[in-house]
Amino acid sequence: MRRAVSVRLPAALATAAVGIAVVVAMPTPQASAAVGSATGYATQNGGTTGGAGGQTVRATTGTAIHAALCGRASSSTPITIEVTGTINHGNTTKVSGSSCNTAAGVIELKQISNVTIIGVGSGAVFDQLGIHIRDSSNIIIQNVTIRNVKKSGSPTSNGGDAIGMESAVRNVWVDHVTLEASGGESEGYDGLFDMKDNTQYVTLSYSILRNSGRGGLVGSSESDLSNGFITYHHNLYENIDSRTPLLRGGTAHIYNNHYVSLHESGINSRAGAKAKVENNYFRDSKDVLGTFYTNERGFWQVSGNILDNVTWSAAGSENYPAGPNLASTTTVSIPYPYSLDGASCVPDIVRQTVGANTGLRVSNGSCSPQTPPPTTPPPTTPPPTTPPPTTPPPTTPPPSGTNLSLGASADGSSKASGTSYGNVRDGNISSYWSPAGSTGSISIKWGSATRVSRVIIREPSGTQGSIGSWQLVNHDTGAVLASGSGAGSISFSATSLSKITFKINSSGGTPRVGEFETYAS
Repeated sequence: MRRAVSVRLPAALATAAVGIAVVVAMPTPQASAAVGSATGYATQNGGTTGGAGGQTVRATTGTAIHAALCGRASSSTPITIEVTGTINHGNTTKVSGSSCNTAAGVIELKQISNVTIIGVGSGAVFDQLGIHIRDSSNIIIQNVTIRNVKKSGSPTSNGGDAIGMESAVRNVWVDHVTLEASGGESEGYDGLFDMKDNTQYVTLSYSILRNSGRGGLVGSSESDLSNGFITYHHNLYENIDSRTPLLRGGTAHIYNNHYVSLHESGINSRAGAKAKVENNYFRDSKDVLGTFYTNERGFWQVSGNILDNVTWSAAGSENYPAGPNLASTTTVSIPYPYSLDGASCVPDIVRQTVGANTGLRVSNGSCSPQTPPPTTPPPTTPPPTTPPPTTPPPTTPPPSGTNLSLGASADGSSKASGTSYGNVRDGNISSYWSPAGSTGSISIKWGSATRVSRVIIREPSGTQGSIGSWQLVNHDTGAVLASGSGAGSISFSATSLSKITFKINSSGGTPRVGEFETYAS
């Protein structure tokens, strides 16, 4: 039985004030989409590419993240979701749709595939809100901070896991993230990076895991042995009691990580697990490798590791430390290429590369940080920063054909004082409609079915950029024709309908629609 641990952690991190979070489009100094390419076991089983090749949208609320997932044509349509600001319980609600299965109080990636979530701009912080991956594949999470996720106390999220994966999960790459808690189980926290119930082909790279009782596990019990093929490289584990990681069965490759202040135990290979542990640097820690808290032994292959002020407990029942003289007990074959940094430079290269919002730098095995180029293009519909008056943003091409909205009717969900639904179809960009709040919907309708394949949403002069995430909906059937963020030109498969609705899900300030133009082509 696992013994209780004493968590020696600093004071709780300050919780960011809850504000109104919105979807916006803005320049991104750090990254505009997934940067670099997957490494380790995430390159196997077909590889991990996330949302590459799909639409890119921007979100500053958890609800907007869910709306982006739900607005796809299918649950496997590729999408990159750029996140900025603080995501928390106050702005994360359940969104429904045929391409998603979301929930309130957690970022839910369930029964989906081909998704990238990446922090951009000044940073993305998931505050007391975890990310849950279930029955999903080909997922990338990059450049975000997830902090203080609890399983008890208030508020709770994701069973107390910062990132948790379960139930037939395949091919996940988590890169340059910062995962933090403010204590152990007695303070309400669980694991920072957990995998169970048939989760395979996962890589955790260039990340920080700190101030927690539990770093993470692979397998929830001695009978949950269907997990494996996990790579951990160039990560910083700091001020952790145990589980860096805990391995139950399966295979793990653990290299070039820096471990500092592991209080009770470190890499815990048990229940037949096999770990290749090479060129890591362990400092000021206890029992950094072995089988602990069980008699179900695991195995390891070791080489090139540095032990700096590491102490070891005496071997005994349910306690089988690998030291003080590390020796291999198995061999592990690695199927992918990789470059090893020398263990002596691991503290320095890890310090320069790990965590969110630090530049996404990596190492090529030369102990020198490198900046990889982006592998996917920037968002396709950013608004201009200084648009000319009374004209659409430069990214919006000029219309062709007849604007079908002229002479049609209009209605909506609400209208602010002094505005009118009809202002979006009068051909005058200076008159406009605004919802009564920060979200709402506006519709164009005809007396009979009309064929439409393109919409242009124009904002009045001086208000460009206020519209955040949106969905374009066939009001007759409820089908989502398109989704994204920011005003501009929207193309979709030609559809015959009698009413089309532009639904604003979030905004920066008060959104305004000057013209809702519709075209057959």
